[in-house]
Amino acid sequence: MTDDHALEIYRLFDLSLAVGEPEARLAEKARVRLGLAPEELAGLRIARKALDARWRNGARRLEFVCHVDVSVRGGALRGVAAKRELASGKLKPAPEVGTVRVDGLDDAARAKRALVVGSGPAGIFAAWVLAKNGVAVTLLERGPALEERSRPLVQFHRSRVVDPEANLLFGEGGAGTYSDGKIYTRVDDPLEVVLLEELVACGAPPSIAYDSLAHIGTDKLHRILPELRRRLIELGVRFLFRTRLERLVLRGDGERSIVAAETTAGIVECDACFLATGHSARDTWRALHAQGVPFEAKPFQLGLRIEHPQELVDRARYGPATAQLGAASYNLISKADERAAAAYSFCMCPGGRIVASVSEPGLLCTNGMSNSRHSSGWATSAIVTTFGPAEFGAGAFDGVAFQRELERRFFVAGGGDYTAPAQTAADFLSGRASRAARHSTYPFGTTSARLDELLPPSARDALARSLERFDRQIPGFASADGLFVGLESRSSGPVRIPRDRATRSAVGFTNLYPLGEGAGYAGGIMSAALDGANAALVHLRALACPSATR
Repeated sequence: MTDDHALEIYRLFDLSLAVGEPEARLAEKARVRLGLAPEELAGLRIARKALDARWRNGARRLEFVCHVDVSVRGGALRGVAAKRELASGKLKPAPEVGTVRVDGLDDAARAKRALVVGSGPAGIFAAWVLAKNGVAVTLLERGPALEERSRPLVQFHRSRVVDPEANLLFGEGGAGTYSDGKIYTRVDDPLEVVLLEELVACGAPPSIAYDSLAHIGTDKLHRILPELRRRLIELGVRFLFRTRLERLVLRGDGERSIVAAETTAGIVECDACFLATGHSARDTWRALHAQGVPFEAKPFQLGLRIEHPQELVDRARYGPATAQLGAASYNLISKADERAAAAYSFCMCPGGRIVASVSEPGLLCTNGMSNSRHSSGWATSAIVTTFGPAEFGAGAFDGVAFQRELERRFFVAGGGDYTAPAQTAADFLSGRASRAARHSTYPFGTTSARLDELLPPSARDALARSLERFDRQIPGFASADGLFVGLESRSSGPVRIPRDRATRSAVGFTNLYPLGEGAGYAGGIMSAALDGANAALVHLRALACPSATR
């Protein structure tokens, strides 16, 4: 028997919302579609909102498509309209929202000390889950706190001398701090809502909880991260900035345990270690590997940054509706064929700019970033293809060596001072040097170079094929208005630390948890955050019920 007073939550798919139509109209639209009386709809939460910009009958009809979670009184869905939606699959019980609370933790379990290495999204949210359950956490970050990150960056831009410990990659928040702050993911995880709500509580826009292209922007991240740190400190997390992991202190001959870490600030004792080093901590990987931590090569993506006038992208995607919708983005895919491997756009930053994403002298790598207003007037993204052990070798660090060689090649081609080599898309396709490098948002300037010759031939062919295809979707994409700036080689890491699927601990270790992009288990801010949070939950559940862990 249904309790008519109890609330039930269902997800209703595909509600349409015209451009400019207020989100408040969704409640009425949901009620009408389900045939509910006003009092039967107790609440509504937008689960997803995406712009549909497809062409129909030769015209582009822009509208938002929304999925909503509706709270209804028990028995309210007995009507014909609701039954029709249930039968069609357009109305289903809402997915379960996860929790970070673990039952059964006693005082002895909470007395265990956790060490988290790295303050990127994987490390921060692993620490957050642990601290939420009363575990004492020390968080190491080799780079500076956010308030101090700008000083070495300004010095780098003035002197062109990179600080290996304080740069766009190392410091509070990791590489994502200086990016578009994209937090959408293809990962379907019950914890996603919980993590997004924490970011909203720290000052992120509420729309990140449902926007299909949710982004925060680097300017807002600079306000959110200190608040998140403050909340973590209130939970008992101890931060050690400018502190690098040197080596682990191990115990055991077979399956080994971590008992402490040697750092540049001294010995830090721990009962579990969570490694969230990020995708560029190459020196740390080598040190861990020397101690027996397993590493293996994995495929990674590399290619070039491409930059267009934002107006070119806006016109192709939105037409006259640009004024209402703001800077347009794109997500483009070129499938493999007999001519070339697959390629796709990555880290698209509408109204963004290109930055020098480097942590080692003598190497060049670019990335994209934008503020929350997308106000630069330029659209930039990476166009990348995939390389794997078949191309660069099966050794654990052969991919790293391959990255380094390419990054050094592009550094030299730019003049050896972080000027970036550049080539228009039209000249890339024609196989000729551009007469003059046009305007670019890249801060160190660009110089004309044959990027088509600097890339490995398979990457050149994949990017050339993608330009031809993308130009059909965004007219002018492959013209002289598109400027390739290179190299982009850090969109994902080239190594993986093998871990047990059930326990999430590194193979051969009882309490070492590899996390996020640097361990090979994530490919963006949100997927890394979810990986860190879930690893912490697995560890906590093992503490609460040791007999069920193995």
